Amino acid sequence: MLCSALQTVVAQSSPPVQVYIDLQRTAQTIHNFAASDAWACQFTGNWPDSKRVQLADWLFSMDTTRNGQPTGIGLSMWRFNIGAGSTEQGSNSGIGDEWRRAACFRNTDGTYNWQKQAGQLWFLQAAKARGVTRFLGFLNSPPVAFTRNSKAFADKGICNLTPDKYDSVGIFLRDVILGIQKNTGVTLSYISPVNEPQWDWSDGGQEGCPYNNEQIYGLTKAIDQQFSAAGIKSQLLIPEAGQFNYLYASENKPDKGMQVKAFFDPQSSTYVGHLKNIYHGIAAHSYFTTSPADTATAIRKRVVAALKGIPFWQSECCILGSNAGEMDGGKVDLGMDAALYIARVIHTDLTVANAAAWQWWLAMSPYDYKDGLIYIDKNKTDGQIHDTKMLWVLGNYSRFVRPGATRVSAALNDSAAAAHLLVSAYKNTDNSLNVVVINSSQTAANVAIQCRQLRAGSIRSYTTNAQGNLQPGYVPGRTLTVPPRSVVTLTGKINK
Repeated sequence: MLCSALQTVVAQSSPPVQVYIDLQRTAQTIHNFAASDAWACQFTGNWPDSKRVQLADWLFSMDTTRNGQPTGIGLSMWRFNIGAGSTEQGSNSGIGDEWRRAACFRNTDGTYNWQKQAGQLWFLQAAKARGVTRFLGFLNSPPVAFTRNSKAFADKGICNLTPDKYDSVGIFLRDVILGIQKNTGVTLSYISPVNEPQWDWSDGGQEGCPYNNEQIYGLTKAIDQQFSAAGIKSQLLIPEAGQFNYLYASENKPDKGMQVKAFFDPQSSTYVGHLKNIYHGIAAHSYFTTSPADTATAIRKRVVAALKGIPFWQSECCILGSNAGEMDGGKVDLGMDAALYIARVIHTDLTVANAAAWQWWLAMSPYDYKDGLIYIDKNKTDGQIHDTKMLWVLGNYSRFVRPGATRVSAALNDSAAAAHLLVSAYKNTDNSLNVVVINSSQTAANVAIQCRQLRAGSIRSYTTNAQGNLQPGYVPGRTLTVPPRSVVTLTGKINK
């Protein structure tokens, strides 16, 4: 018998908040929910089977136990870090933390070794085996064989790649796509050639390379030419801006800002919309824009205004910095404080910025920081693993809101309740409706779902809170009590 995570008897003293779902009022189409294999998977992919299989199940599985308990969060895309070769350089790389170095498939003599990055390749195959069909390969830095300083990070904020090496990077990426496909059966659907181009990447903290818009244009065009010549179908996703503001403003970096206009305005000298392999969408990271809530909303409205209908991917997030005092990035938090904060970020990105994709940074972290969905011992051969409430709260979205889903209108009748009750709704291609409810308050919230097409008696609930992760339950009607400090996904069938 299913253990219900919801109180289905509504408290008489509190009338329910009405949530009006309008299936005819639609917004963006959802493309994916994802996370990255940087940097720990290079090691955990070689850990004992009992550990790495559990890690893969948590991240990718769509299975359930006999009582309906989900075994994983069902990510619909996986991000693969294409290393630049700092691992092979060892301490001479200038990157002090071994876990932030990355190996490169390309040898110094120009040949390739597909046994490198074996741990990461294991997770690619594990994701595919669990039903993931979309994969993205990203570069933090070009291979060290092509960089100005033969390092995987820059000097004094200067782009570490000269224009005469753009074609070499394109050839390298072509070879990586074909090599991974041949050796694993996995096709990298997308390639992200630059990462946070606004930052200097000069401190040796990790692999990284800065670019201005002209340099991104030149590199993207060269890669597109190499892909087109080789018949590569992988699409190029740019520019993974360091924060949302650079999409619509110059900020303090005029040659690295206004990136929607720079790359997708046909009148721009750096227009890439005509390239054969370009993905007609734009990506940015949510760092430094998530707090306070009113500021986060204002920034995301400006993103939407700048996009003019171009799909938007939020392609990297973790809890970074102080976030206006609301949530500090330091120190691991396995519990609901960090999870509820991230739930609000996801909700705002999806409902205000109309994000078509939402992607986390480190799937696994060995650090005492709020950057991991899963925490592991910093041990290269084996160690303990710990899931987090952040993992499962992301699962309240990723497991149920599947690729091709359309966000539909979900409006509350109580503006005061909206301060602690956040609701969004999504119609999947299989004609199911998923409603995600975030209750950040210390008290339960009574909620009534008003949707004429939603079939009563078909609704199941999945609750993440301090007591459990995606706990399954039934909702006999359309009214329920959402527990305090919880995230609940309701999934039901729509009458045709």
